[in-house]
Amino acid sequence: MSRSRQAGFTLIEIMITVVIIAILAAFAIPSYQDYVRRGYVVDGTNGLATIRADMERYFQDNRTYAAAGTFVPPCAATVAVARRTFGNFVVTCTGAGAPSGTGFTLTATGAGPANGVVYTVTEQNIRATTGMPLAWSGWTSPCTTSWIVKKGQAC
Repeated sequence: MSRSRQAGFTLIEIMITVVIIAILAAFAIPSYQDYVRRGYVVDGTNGLATIRADMERYFQDNRTYAAAGTFVPPCAATVAVARRTFGNFVVTCTGAGAPSGTGFTLTATGAGPANGVVYTVTEQNIRATTGMPLAWSGWTSPCTTSWIVKKGQAC
């Protein structure tokens, strides 16, 4: 009597493989989400740096941050939104009479996957994080002295 052995995997072997994959995914997925979020916020900080440099050039040409005759500052609402859009962020001037003759505050407001993220910068290069989504746990908010660009960063 000859008995042939069938090839294949047992249920235990399959279950062990599933458990190992689940454990690896439990660590990999949150890390990947934080990595992607760091990519989103770079658009906002780069946009603020770009518009801030444009505002300084505007000031050098006009000796004011405010509208000068027919010339409008780069962050003004009359400037096309496409020129003030950086990835998922739109950069605008904020505050009463923004911008004033001697100062400005730029705000980058996130939309889409970056909805709820808000960064600001002033003419004195004072950076602040004024909003961060609640779903992004571990990301500090608010911070009045810097831009929070990664999970766990101290203010």
